[in-house]
Amino acid sequence: MSTLARARCQAKAHPLAMDAVLAAAVLVCMVAGSFVEPRHRDSVSWVLRTPDLLSLLLMTLGAVALVFRRRAPMAVLALTGTLCVIESLTGDPRTPVAMSAVIALYTVASTTDRPTTWRVGLLTMTVLTGTAMAAGPLPWYAQENLGIFAWTGIGATAGDAVRSRRAFVQAIRERAERAERTREEEARRRVAEERLRIARDLHDVVAHHIALVNVQAGVAAHVMDKRPDQAKEALGHVREASRSALNELRATVGLLRQSGDPEAPTEPAPGLDRLDELTGTFRSAGLHVEVARADQGTTLPAAVDLAAYRIIQEALTNVQKHAGPQAKAEVSVVRVGPNIEITVLDDGSGENETQDGGGHGLLGMRERVSALRGTLTTGPRYGGGFRVHAILPLKSRTPTGEDPA
Repeated sequence: MSTLARARCQAKAHPLAMDAVLAAAVLVCMVAGSFVEPRHRDSVSWVLRTPDLLSLLLMTLGAVALVFRRRAPMAVLALTGTLCVIESLTGDPRTPVAMSAVIALYTVASTTDRPTTWRVGLLTMTVLTGTAMAAGPLPWYAQENLGIFAWTGIGATAGDAVRSRRAFVQAIRERAERAERTREEEARRRVAEERLRIARDLHDVVAHHIALVNVQAGVAAHVMDKRPDQAKEALGHVREASRSALNELRATVGLLRQSGDPEAPTEPAPGLDRLDELTGTFRSAGLHVEVARADQGTTLPAAVDLAAYRIIQEALTNVQKHAGPQAKAEVSVVRVGPNIEITVLDDGSGENETQDGGGHGLLGMRERVSALRGTLTTGPRYGGGFRVHAILPLKSRTPTGEDPA
């Protein structure tokens, strides 16, 4: 730490002691100035003079008052101004008592607002200068009288400048602290959004593949004794579904790794280009699925592509779990103007589909669509079954203006 910085720290820690040192220095300057007087008649020279006891008393009182300038700046200014007026009326030869009033005016200007500085400064300049010109022993045009006017103006101006700089620095510091808090809040919000997105992905992956594993395992257990070939085929589907689930879980959980962890998988997120593979897993589980597409040649943004895949996956999983063993599902993907429309229909009983098995499938689909500024409609169909209809804008923006991927 430099000497200047150390001095500033000590001044902030002991303001009264620093004001006492300042008062002593001002007293020395006033006393030294009271012993000399400029002579202008024949040549520029200085002559010695002896101040009277009243002048020494006034200088001492003015310097002592400066010790308390931070605690009561207005009272100290009033006291030093009064001492200066008394000195102007009685002192002969003149003594520089006005120096204490200048310091007090500077303190008032540096601790109050600008309008107060203007009012108090003009009043102090008018009273001290007017008294010296009107009732002082020197002619009104004497340089000592003009010096009082100039020095009081300089004190008020310097104090106002210090106050303005202090306020400017404080504003910059508060703006920086506010920006830091905003960055921290934005980081926490992004973390929460990322956790929610990962939770949706985990739910979709686990619900889909575990449902398939459950169905195929039931088939294998049912035909194990009478048709071992079919049981073996069902177990093969169980192995394939579990492997696919592990791969997707590894890719999703890999996003949570720290910077020093092993490199996460770089496989692309699933999209509609894997729709045939997705529906094939449901067909192998015994669900009759028909697919109709009218989006050929459409390049989907990554976020829309992933959301469309997950919506179809979750909807078919709900059909598999709740629509009944004889249910049929229809999937359509259609490009309509600036949107891509996803529709999943089934003709099952639909008794428990609105409950989603007590889970969060429908809620997850709705959150995905809302994140893309799309619309989602779900509910029972007329005549039986369930309908899921999603409209996803191809040029989608999240509420924060960023791609949710």
